[in-house]
Amino acid sequence: MTMPTQDTDTTRALQGLEDGRSSVRLRAAMAVGTTPDPGFIDKLVERCAIEPEFYVREMLTWALTRHSAAMTVPKLLDEVRSERAQARSQALHTLSKIGDRRAWPAITRSLLSDADDEVARSAWRAAVVLVPEGEEPELAAVLSTQLGRGERETQLSLSRALIALGEMILPILHAAMKDLDPRVRTHAIATERLLRDPDAGFEFAIEEAKRVVALGRTGQEE
Repeated sequence: MTMPTQDTDTTRALQGLEDGRSSVRLRAAMAVGTTPDPGFIDKLVERCAIEPEFYVREMLTWALTRHSAAMTVPKLLDEVRSERAQARSQALHTLSKIGDRRAWPAITRSLLSDADDEVARSAWRAAVVLVPEGEEPELAAVLSTQLGRGERETQLSLSRALIALGEMILPILHAAMKDLDPRVRTHAIATERLLRDPDAGFEFAIEEAKRVVALGRTGQEE
């Protein structure tokens, strides 16, 4: 008995997602996204949790966005609660791309302060996309507790998330500029600099902020 062509294509795509060659996995994810089918969703979500290559994960996310949010969002919300950090991170990243605000309740304080930097960064990005109108101040307050965290890439991600909330973050930043921790003060000052002048660049803003902190100032005097 001859297997229908569609079934053959589906089987080939599903097998391709597990191929040992990243180029094959990339093409398979692209094929799945080009011709969406609910039967692919579980495999796409499963693969997101273990795929080692960044560009393949991005294609997996794109393929998921091509499917119905009503079907993908519940699966991704399950992944947000996974013990595997990559599963949480990629699910949050995909939810931010889908932009369905029904996912907002899943963006918990624990995710926004997750011990894994990649998970936290994905949570910050998702939060500023999904936050309901009127809840921005509460989100900003939670995000501000992460000021001073991590290395430059992590700090830049947080600054971008805060800046996306707009000038309502200024009082929170001004309070953080008086924090006892110099890393928190420096990060807060740099974030305000970027809010005022997005073209300044994060490296420049951080170096300027370090200078201000070294002089024993808060950054509000300038």
